[in-house]
Amino acid sequence: MEIVCFPGQRICAANDNIIAGSGTYERLGYIFSSLAGTIETTTQEKNNIISVKSLGNKTVLPVVGDVVTARVEIVNQRFAKCQILCIGDVLLNRPLRGILRKEDVRATDIDRVEMYKNFRPNDIILAKVIPQIELHTFSLSTAENELGVVLATARGLAATCNRASNTPMVPISWLEMQCPLTGIKEPRKVAKIMSENSLVKIE
Repeated sequence: MEIVCFPGQRICAANDNIIAGSGTYERLGYIFSSLAGTIETTTQEKNNIISVKSLGNKTVLPVVGDVVTARVEIVNQRFAKCQILCIGDVLLNRPLRGILRKEDVRATDIDRVEMYKNFRPNDIILAKVIPQIELHTFSLSTAENELGVVLATARGLAATCNRASNTPMVPISWLEMQCPLTGIKEPRKVAKIMSENSLVKIE
């Protein structure tokens, strides 16, 4: 079983026997991924070296109905611009442009949707491809319960706790996530398939 990770995602704690290898970096006692790829562990002398191997050799495009993994780049009142990283379990060699409009965030109460209460920049989301409106940009939807944020980190907390800004938040409901270090809560449209370690696993 391979474990896929994304840039900036925390992999594990670092110590004298677990060190960062290629495709990773160490910060504040933890090893983070600097690439989108699969995690590999190799043994050298008495050390376990954690590396990330890029799988950037796929040249495929999503079609309507595909579920994709994307990173949110820009959020405003009307839409969120995203970079599509994976189509299903296929990791792309380069990200594709996607857009998630306000009316496609939820299936109900569309008029009440506030984009900033559902997504923030750098969130990793699962979304479904819907018919395109703009050329060269794939339209996305998170209206289904199983779609939404699967990985997020708390924002603006560095002054409170130096580690907080790199610590994955934990879902506490389908509308909120919480920083486990500071207890600060932030609103999100949480995907209902969230796993405890927030990693996408491929059988």
